[in-house]
Formats: sequence, C-alpha cells, structure tokens
Amino acid sequence: MNAQMEIGTDEKALHINLDSARYGTFAEIGAGQEVARRFFRVSGAAGTIAKTMSAYDMTFSDAIYGPADRYVSRVRLQTMLDHEYDLLIERLDGKFGAEKTFFVFADTVAARSFKERNESHGWLGVRFQAQPRGQPSQIIIHVRLLDEANVDQQEALGVIGVNLLHGAFYCRQPEKLISSLQENLSPGRIEVDMIKFSGPLFQSVDNRLMSLQLVSQGLTDAVMFKADGETVQPTEVFYKRAILVERGSFRPVTYATNDMLDGARRVFLKHCDCSEEDLVVLMEMTLENLLADGQVDHADFLARVDILGALGRTVLISRFREYYRLAAYLFRYTNRAIGLAMGVPSLIEILGEKYYTNLEGGILEALGRMFKGGLKLYVYPMIDQARGKIITATQIDVAPNLRSLFQYLIDNQYIQEITDYHSAYLRIHPPDVLAKLQSGDNRWEQMVPPEVAHIIKKREFFGYRRPIAA
Repeated sequence: MNAQMEIGTDEKALHINLDSARYGTFAEIGAGQEVARRFFRVSGAAGTIAKTMSAYDMTFSDAIYGPADRYVSRVRLQTMLDHEYDLLIERLDGKFGAEKTFFVFADTVAARSFKERNESHGWLGVRFQAQPRGQPSQIIIHVRLLDEANVDQQEALGVIGVNLLHGAFYCRQPEKLISSLQENLSPGRIEVDMIKFSGPLFQSVDNRLMSLQLVSQGLTDAVMFKADGETVQPTEVFYKRAILVERGSFRPVTYATNDMLDGARRVFLKHCDCSEEDLVVLMEMTLENLLADGQVDHADFLARVDILGALGRTVLISRFREYYRLAAYLFRYTNRAIGLAMGVPSLIEILGEKYYTNLEGGILEALGRMFKGGLKLYVYPMIDQARGKIITATQIDVAPNLRSLFQYLIDNQYIQEITDYHSAYLRIHPPDVLAKLQSGDNRWEQMVPPEVAHIIKKREFFGYRRPIAA
C-alpha cells in the first residue's frame, strides 16, 4: 500500500469506534495505555471499549494474571489475552453475544527508562471474533521501539497498536496486514521481528511465509523459526546461550553441509566454555540467497525450510549480506561465545576489500565490528579442482596489503581451521547435486543424507525428476 493510500491513525481508530459490531477490552502493561488512548481521543469510544486496564505493580499483575518469570514476554501476553477474553465472554456474552463480535487487545512493553538505556521492546496481540459467538482468531507480534525518547516510543506504540487492530478487523490478506503495520510511522522508528497468526480465519496461513514477509517488506532484518515451524523471537532462543551459525543456500542440504557444521561444533565446544545444552545452532539463509529473478519463490523457500526442519534445525532468515552485520545482530542477544561456520570461499570473500567501500574505515572497520565480541570463524577446507590439493583456512592467497592483518587474525585465533572432516565430502557441491536431481541422474542421492533424499523424492522438491527406467 503506497503512502497516498494510507489511512491516518486517528481515522483508523474512529473507523473502529464507529463499527457497532466491535466491542472489547484493552489491557496494557508497561508503557501507559497508549493504544486505548488513541480510541478515547477520537470519539465514539463508548461503543467500542468495554474495559481498559493497566497493572504496573507486579503484585497486582501477578494477582490478576499469575506470577511470571519475565513480564515482557510472549508467555505474559498470552496469559493476558486468555484471561481478558474469557472474562469478556463470561460477563458480556449473554448481553451482547448475539450482535457483537468481541475482541481483546493486549500489550506488555518495556519502553525507554529514565534511569538506564534498556532494550525497548514489547509484545502486542489481538484476539477477536469474525462473527458473533464465533471461535476467535489471534495475531501476536513482537516489536522493538527504536526512538531515543520515551515519549516518542509511546507514540509509536500507540500507532502500531491501532494498525494491528485495524488490520485484524478489516484486512483479510495477511501480507497486506503486515504492510499496514508500518503505516503512519517514519522509517527507523519500529521493528517487527516476529508475527504469528492463528485461529479459524488463518487456518491456511503458513507463519514461516509470514516471517519471510517481515524481512522482505523491510519491517525487520531477521526472523527465526524452529524445526517444527514455530515462529520465535530471538530472545526466546538466544537468552544466555552460545551461538553457532552456518550460512548457506541449502538447495539442498548435502553431506558436506552437515560435515562442516559437525566439524565446527566439535572445535567450538572444545575451546568455548559451554555445553551442548548451552549451544544454539542456526542455519542462516539471506534474502539474497532466496531471490530468483528478483522475487522470492515461496515453494522453493518452504522446500529448503522443510528439509532443515526434518534435520531438526532452527532457521534464521536475514538481510545480512555482510558477515559483520550478522555479527552485530547476534551480539545484541547474547554475551556468550559466537561462532560462524563457513567454507574457505566465504573466508576469501570476507577478506575482499571491495565489499566494504560503504564503510569509512573499509575492511578494518568491518573486521573490527565482526570480531569485537570475541566471535570466531570456523573454516571448512576446500579442494583446488585444478591441482587436486586441499586448501585450508591458513593457506589461502591474501592480497599483499592484507597479509599482516590476516596473520593477526590467525595468531589471535579469530580464525579456526576445521581439521576433523571427511575428505570425500569436499567434492560435493550443491549446484552439482541440484543438476543431477533435476536431470534424473540418481547419483545425487549418494551426496545427501537419507532423510534429505527421502523428502526431496516424496515431495518432488527443487524440480526433482525421477530416473528414467532402463
């Protein structure tokens, strides 16, 4: 939706207030009643709002919603939605149930504190009926508030809350609803890094595709979902844990893909102060890797994600073309060890000065940002096809002016060689595997794990062609 077609925030609130079928509760904790205030200040709120409430004191909050380990969390938001919706139905269904569609809007937010520069973020959700006495549907989102001033963050919260409600009520296409979340907000004020649709209205919605929409529409730089497809917010996964990331196109996952990750994991756990249980392993795909002719092929994207899910992997989709930007993102969420698993070609690319012309400090600035938190690269060797020679991380050719810098990274162990690997797997390259499976050459099955071959053949992923019988 372009700027000329956007509806102002007050107009959206008034639209809802004048809709005689909508009636519900606003429950807001942590940053004031910023969303409810938008509805009160236009007109007609008495026809829309059954109740507003805010419980700032933890004792009151616990008495209403039960105790919580973290008050600004998905769990707390879900408890609020459950409690308030049940209460609304219990008290008003007999009076208005045949004519009204009930809703609950809830948020729990930590805005900028006057005492400290804390992470400003919140969880927002709406549970609503599409018709009187119908089963409710639900949308929840996680937002980061990026304004410096508390008052500006509160204003942004009010705007996105109204956008969420208006989109839920009047926008039946989830992609358009996602686009509407940023209406009437200038760029750089909010980030939406998690969204989940559920309930009868959204039975056909794949939340993994909705997560992808957040990235492709520019509402966030990265989204995550677990092997079972559940969308998650980074803090839910990264909190107090070490992180190991392997970037790739995963089209498809091969024995070499897994060998690189397994080798990196062994080195990582040996040198870092963490256990297997403390480690989060991520498979990252950049938006650039997903584009085909300028567009994301949704079927191809889901095929890659389904294969990674079958292997039990957590997936990260990002806009981080440069590794230093990925590093900055990971530093935001943990102070534990971080490792990036990659092949020698990726290391060569990292040391290419041409990729950092946008930075004032060039490659020095990029590497400084990347390694400032003790991040390490775990590098898988490659075969020089011309000479048949294995090339390791410490043996690559580096431009003369970068040799001392490269040696500094080696000496300080920022670059770690993966030495425990299967040499036969070095000859496996995903483009070759893809060409074979698309041409009916069944030798590709020897290059991927059995579970990967099974799902590709069963669901005919990536243009799979069955072998022609002799």
